[in-house]
Amino acid sequence: MAEKGSVEDFLAAAVDAAKRAGEVIRSGFYETKNVEHKGQVDLVTETDKKCEELIFDFLKLQFPDHKFIGEETTAAFGTTELTDEPTWIVDPLDGTTNFVHGFPFVCVSIGLTIGRIPTVGVVYNPIMDELFTAIRGKGAFLNGKPIKTSSQNELVKSLLATEIGTKRDKSTVDASTNRVNSLLFKVRSLRMSGSCAINLCGIACGRLDLFYELGFGGPWDVAAGAVIVTEAGGLVFDPSGKEFDITSQRIAASNPLVKDAFIEALQKSE
Repeated sequence: MAEKGSVEDFLAAAVDAAKRAGEVIRSGFYETKNVEHKGQVDLVTETDKKCEELIFDFLKLQFPDHKFIGEETTAAFGTTELTDEPTWIVDPLDGTTNFVHGFPFVCVSIGLTIGRIPTVGVVYNPIMDELFTAIRGKGAFLNGKPIKTSSQNELVKSLLATEIGTKRDKSTVDASTNRVNSLLFKVRSLRMSGSCAINLCGIACGRLDLFYELGFGGPWDVAAGAVIVTEAGGLVFDPSGKEFDITSQRIAASNPLVKDAFIEALQKSE
């Protein structure tokens, strides 16, 4: 494990960092944003960059031997390759488009992998003041209270979440909408929050029953949410049904009761 500190220490530091970044997000949420384009529809703001710098500076001070992977400034800290070393994987503002539009599904996502396994997860939505936390093997919590996944066992009664993603080429959009079209005949309804991390937390606390996303930004979108879902009794897996790979940009999650039916529906939607 890490050279110093316990997993509880790591969680406490991540919560502190998330709340500090959350203050920056909250104060900027109602102000005019300075927006840059990373792609056709993929946005980045000064707040994204400021929050990542704040989080990394704070955690690096406490854990100088740890590795860091972040959405906005990874290049400044070296490689994005995930190793067995304790590695903080950070999305300083998941839901940037929501942030720009004043849609309140925005969050800070801070995950820690040890031996490449998601071990600590913190997702904080400062607009709704919801703090999701988990340590591997020790349960998942929302604002300090234990959470668990839904007990829904029928696909047809399940609430599904997904995201279309940021690519707008015709083949990608067609594949995405065709998949959604197929799945809509098999579930109760569909939601898109605009934040992968918040969708995963929705699975963890039972608000959502099913979630998948293909082609999201990177491990920073899922590192924290994956451990939160697992600790809430949920399952995280590849949409094909294979084992989840944090570096693959593919994820699905559900409670254990609907997993097999969900995978079957996903396979038929291809």
